[in-house]
Amino acid sequence: MVFSALISGMLRRGPAPPAITEPEEHDTRFAPRQRPISGSNPARQFSDAIADAVEKVMPSVVVIRTEKVRAREQRVPLDPFGFSYGVRVVPEQLEGEGSGVIIDERGYIVTSWHVIDEARQIEVVLNDGTKLPATPVGRDTASDLAVLKIKTEAMSYPAVEFGDSDIVRVGDVSIAIGSPFSLQSSVTVGHVSQKGRRVQILPYEDFIQTDAAINEGNSGGPLIDVDGRLIGINAAIQTEAQKRGVGIAFAVPSNLAMVIAKSLIETGRHEWPWVGAFFYTVEAPFRESIFDGASVVVSQVWDGTAAERAGFQPGDLVLEVDGVKVKTKYDVDRIIFNHAVGDEVRFLVRRGKDRPSAVVLRLEEYPALTP
Repeated sequence: MVFSALISGMLRRGPAPPAITEPEEHDTRFAPRQRPISGSNPARQFSDAIADAVEKVMPSVVVIRTEKVRAREQRVPLDPFGFSYGVRVVPEQLEGEGSGVIIDERGYIVTSWHVIDEARQIEVVLNDGTKLPATPVGRDTASDLAVLKIKTEAMSYPAVEFGDSDIVRVGDVSIAIGSPFSLQSSVTVGHVSQKGRRVQILPYEDFIQTDAAINEGNSGGPLIDVDGRLIGINAAIQTEAQKRGVGIAFAVPSNLAMVIAKSLIETGRHEWPWVGAFFYTVEAPFRESIFDGASVVVSQVWDGTAAERAGFQPGDLVLEVDGVKVKTKYDVDRIIFNHAVGDEVRFLVRRGKDRPSAVVLRLEEYPALTP
């Protein structure tokens, strides 16, 4: 009995140990909170703006298919035993593809000249799949631009709305549309990386640089802004950066492209304008000390030109052109080239310490660029 009481007392001594419980398992699955769709979502508004711009322009974008015949050398045996060989020239049929954009309801299309160069036959595919024959109207090799005309005149075609490439800002959204690698109606989105780029490919360059992907087949297609307005014509030119896969692409500014297209439609050729003078950009360290802050100086004046008749001399300082302050020689070129031969351009120039004076010059044909 004493033993059983002792055992009973030992069992009753101290609090009972806590019960063992399993650790709580948490649900690790992603469970997004359900929020009401708000019309003020900035990301949604931005996405809608891009989609709206594309829908607006897409009917004006076309695929351009070409057939070309080129001579190809073929090695042929001169004897039945194959001991000697000769070469004969055989015709080779090639097919090409690019993009274009309708700029006039009558069926005029702007594209890149290299897309249709040497083409024996040209076919245009509209956004709805309609296939129509087209013929070249004119080309400008200095800018690598060309104009086509759809042969069928029984209908009106949806023309793109023009933007102002001069007021496009670095950082603006840019949208490229075309048919890279035969993928019709492809859209890529990026930003304007820089303006006034020169990559030493064409005789005259003033490219818009963008990081929107532009590849083979995009050539001649439109670069548009977020409002669906044309700001450039895509130029799928090959640079070292593009070969390395870097996001660098280029487009001819729409203002220049439309001046050239208008000339090609009216006369079949584009006459590049000039005033008969060359200009150079003053390096920053010398602007204040030598040129009183001016950035552009006349470097050469050609005899018998508008500049010579107006009294321009090497060393004259160019302050403004058409009311726009110029910082580089390319600013002067851009303003002049956005005009046509015969237009008048107003220069504000200064010679030495004299007061600035306004001079109006009538633009003439620039033979070095006009083919």
